[in-house]
Amino acid sequence: MIRGAAAASRAQGWGRSYFALQAVAGLAWWISVFLSPTVRGATLGSLNPVLVAAFDVPLFVIGSGVAAFGIRAAAVVATGWTVLVSILLAAYATITTEAGWGVLIMAAAAACSVVALFLVVQGRVPTELIVRGPFAFRPAPTLRRTAANVGATMGQLVLFWGFFLVVLPSVIWWLEQRWLVSLPFPSAAAPAGLVILVLASCLGVASAVAMSSTGGGTPLPSAMPNRLVIAGPYRWVRNPMAVAGISQGAAVGLILGSWLVIAYAVIGSLLWNYAVRPHEEADLERRFGADFRRYRDSVRCWIPHPRRTRPAAR
Repeated sequence: MIRGAAAASRAQGWGRSYFALQAVAGLAWWISVFLSPTVRGATLGSLNPVLVAAFDVPLFVIGSGVAAFGIRAAAVVATGWTVLVSILLAAYATITTEAGWGVLIMAAAAACSVVALFLVVQGRVPTELIVRGPFAFRPAPTLRRTAANVGATMGQLVLFWGFFLVVLPSVIWWLEQRWLVSLPFPSAAAPAGLVILVLASCLGVASAVAMSSTGGGTPLPSAMPNRLVIAGPYRWVRNPMAVAGISQGAAVGLILGSWLVIAYAVIGSLLWNYAVRPHEEADLERRFGADFRRYRDSVRCWIPHPRRTRPAAR
């Protein structure tokens, strides 16, 4: 209990520190807005800076500064305002093609503010909410045939790849162009991205087949394998499907020439690693016990091990 209280106190300190940093950065940004037409145009477009500052300085800058002292109400106000501004500014930029860089800055501030708010209020980020309801970890029906698991897994790949590798990147690319925040890519980026996409897709398919054929389940949390999977790519890395998916996302970014799509893949990897993976591995440890612990200790999470390992499995 004492250790938990100390961890919560440290987390609250990190949250307060972020709000302090945000207050200083916000003040510096507003000074730059009034001193530099370039900064003003890139982040506010044609919006009246005086009118925006009348709301933003007290709610964002001062609110963040007060939140840095641990005042929860101020943290709520500053976070709510930051989220609202990021949404409204995104709509404005999409309609007018102005203030695109301001959208990105405020979106990043909004995401960080939400995390900091949880740290200040709860002393932790409740990532367990991600794996509840339809995303709760449940084993697949034990009587399901292997062919059914493989077929279901292939169907899931089509749906997930279509959404996360086609639909979302296309929307992100379009917004990047619309907001005028694109950056030049070298001519070799697209061919390199295509090669990476093919290799990563092969890894993803091989991992999915190994999981569904030897594990008696699918990659979906609602139908997870009934047996610990250490076959195929899982011999060298614990999460080959995550490695494949993140590599695919980055590859699509290279093909499209979109740094925002690459950032989307990187952010996805961070969310998965720090928000989802701990819960997934805790579930695996509960279900497979010492077998999973041996596997976890002998096979790396992200970087493939150069030597094949054969941990025991049930």
